[in-house]
Formats: sequence, C-alpha cells, structure tokens
Amino acid sequence: MDLEIKSSPHLGYWIKNNLDYAMKIKNICCIGAGYVGGPTMAVIALKCPHINITVVDANPDRIKAWTGPLDKLPIYEPGLSDVVKEARGRNLFFSDDIAGNIEKAEMIFMAVNTPTKTEGEGAGMKADLRNIEACARDIAKYSKKDKIVVEKSTLPVRTAEKVKEILYENSTDIHFEILSNPEFLAEGSAIQDLFKSDRVLIGGDDSESGQNAVEALVDIYANWIPKEKILTTNVWSSELAKLASNAMLAQRISSINSLSGLCEKTGANIDELSKAIGMDQRIGPKFLKASAGFGGSCFQKDILNLVYLCKFYGLDEEAEYWHQVVKINDNQKKRFAQKVIDYFNGDLTGMRIAILGWAFKANTNDSRESASIKVSEILYKSGASITIYDPMVQKRSIVNDIESLWDTKVNLNDKRINIVEKISETKKCDTFVIITEWEEFKLIDVEESKIIFDGRNINQNKNKISIGK
Repeated sequence: MDLEIKSSPHLGYWIKNNLDYAMKIKNICCIGAGYVGGPTMAVIALKCPHINITVVDANPDRIKAWTGPLDKLPIYEPGLSDVVKEARGRNLFFSDDIAGNIEKAEMIFMAVNTPTKTEGEGAGMKADLRNIEACARDIAKYSKKDKIVVEKSTLPVRTAEKVKEILYENSTDIHFEILSNPEFLAEGSAIQDLFKSDRVLIGGDDSESGQNAVEALVDIYANWIPKEKILTTNVWSSELAKLASNAMLAQRISSINSLSGLCEKTGANIDELSKAIGMDQRIGPKFLKASAGFGGSCFQKDILNLVYLCKFYGLDEEAEYWHQVVKINDNQKKRFAQKVIDYFNGDLTGMRIAILGWAFKANTNDSRESASIKVSEILYKSGASITIYDPMVQKRSIVNDIESLWDTKVNLNDKRINIVEKISETKKCDTFVIITEWEEFKLIDVEESKIIFDGRNINQNKNKISIGK
C-alpha cells in the first residue's frame, strides 16, 4: 500500500514499508539486564512466545548469573525464577553480544540505570543520562535497518529529543521511532505488577509512523493486558508521568511520617490515625504506613530530578515543595536512630545492636537508598556494635554499601561490625532494630530484659518501641 511521503528522508520509507509493522515484530533486544530489563523482558517472553527476546548487558558477570542456576539469579523477585524457567532457552535469551542483537532486532528497549549526577551541572539532583546516551550511540552504530526504540528507564521529560538527536547524528540512512514506555513496578511484587498491570503507558509521536510504532508496542502488551488499560499519550506526558507518580507516592509516605513525630509528642497512635485517614474515600489507605523512611532506586532519585526540572524552568517554589518530601524522609531515618540513642540515655558504647533487614523493602535483594544504611551508621557512630542480618541481601552487597555510603570510614575487620547469615546469630544482641518488613521479623521474640525498636510497626512483641506511638 503506497502512501504520500510527507517529510524526512526516512519517513516515507518507514510508512511505505512498515504500515503493518505491528504484526512483524519478531525480535526484541533489551539493553540492560537489571531490575527493570530482566523481569520485564522475562514476562513479555512468557506472554509472547512468538517473539524472540534477548536481554543484553555490558557486564558479562550479570549475563552469566541470568543464564545460571535459577536460585542464583542476580535479582530476587517472588515468581521471577518460575517465569525465567519457562521462557529461557525457548524465546528468552541473555547475551553480552550487544552489536549482533541490536542489528537483529526490530524493537529495542533501553533499560539502563539513570542515577543522580554526582558532579557537574545539576549534581545531586539531575539525572545522569550517560548510560542512555551510550545506548543511543550503540543503537545508531549497529543498526542496519529501521528500528523502534523504547525508553524503559526512568527519564526526565524531553529526553527523547536527546536520544533522537544522537541517533541521527550517528546514522544517516535509517529511520528511528522513539517511544516512552515507563515501568510502574514495585520491587517485591514486580512479577504480579507485570502480569496484572493497572495501566501500561506508551508515549509516541503523533505522526503516522509514530502511531504505527505505538500500535506495534500496544499489540505486544495486548497479548495479556486488556486494551482499556493501555494508555497512549505523547512522548512528553509519558516521560513525566513516571516522575510524577513516584513523587506523589513518596509525598504520601513523607506526610504520614511527619505526622508520626507529632503522634509521639501528643500521645496519639499513628496506626489508628492512618486507619482513620485511610477510610476517607478521597484519600484511601495505601502508602499511609509510617516507617523509618522510604528507600529504593526510584523515589528519592525521581523526586530530586523533578526538583531539578522545576528549578530549570524557573518554578522555585514548586521545586522547594517537592524537595521537602526528600528532606522529611532523610529526617525520619535520623529521628528513628535517635529514638534508639535516647532510650539508652545518649550512649551506646558497648551495646550490641541487631539490625534486622538491609533491603529497602521486603521481597527484594535491593538495598539502594535503604533506611538501614543511614540508621546503622548513626548507631555505629554512637558507639554501638552492630550485627546485620537480611535473608536476601548478600554479604558483599552490605559490605559495599558500608564502604561506599557511610560518611564514617570503617575497618570491616572491626569486631563492631558483624554480618550474619542466620537470624539465630543475632540472639546474643542487647537490642533489636527492625528496618525491613520481612515476614520472619513479625513474630520474632526477645527476652523480657531486651527491647525491639520497630521501624515498620509490624512486630507483635510487647517489649517494643514503635514509630508514631
């Protein structure tokens, strides 16, 4: 079917030859085998057995882990190993051959890390896009035919412009369509979130070729997601939606945490307050659980990115509003640690404290921005010996967090720091600090002479001190 060529030296070729492109996606390449790329591609492969999907990564050790024993996958996520078991080797593959798989694919997902910049303009707030830019250069370099390029990483609004610029600077005879398809996964429930998404968001250009590309991705998700839950927008709305969603969720957590401090001063009970507030249908009960502070790779990073964007566009008061969400969260971690210190009259010298949980939340082995990192450092600096236990975070990850993120330089051979593999190895500690809501911590019992500081308000022991009570 011939169509009028309207603009761009590439556009006419694309429209003429790819009007039915949605029906022809046979090979997908995902760049990035991390927390987003791995689980997302595994589920797409499971639900779309007619599409070959290869996840590539520059880290050969990560690829090796994805192709190794199912109980040693690089990411812990309930249900993930079952999905990988069924799809791997059938139509799901993992490879370090980035060039070959880019060349073969009709659709390429970019699912690489976009951390906060640590130096240069926007340091501490702006997203570092070097990994995305490197992806774009690789795609341009190794592409020999037209591609649909999908932004899966969390990105600041207008990133697609930069991606397109890089693609066309490095490739002159190939047409690229850029889509935004942000992930809305909660670590610990990512597989269920992918199976039963409350929405899938796809942003694309409103041109005919752009809409063809959108439909190509819609048709993939429609293999298991009802079409009424697949929302299509322009690229900029889609890019901003992820930042906005995480900011709103984090705002709720910081709001209830700020009220937990007031509860402690007035004698109110934060759980009772949360229930009363949550029964208001205009508010609802979700994300109203007081804690020692939120963590994870997204919330803080995305809010700081939003702060930067507001400042960039001259919205200073709006920037300060969102920045306060992060400030309250940081203060909540410090305030919780101070509760422990104050209970022992300001001196923890000689105290043996068990840190229960290192992951930022239950059902994941991800410790990025975990409250445990800051809380344990404060307690250590106050003289305590700390014993750290988490059922899923490996010792080498905990060691790396301490070495790289503590302001205090420590000797890990120091007997004041002990990382254990079994919760039973914490029994001799003088007090216990719950920071991650692992199921096994709910029923942990201690001697009457000892105390539990419950940073998640989950434990049933009578000898406990909770948040907001």
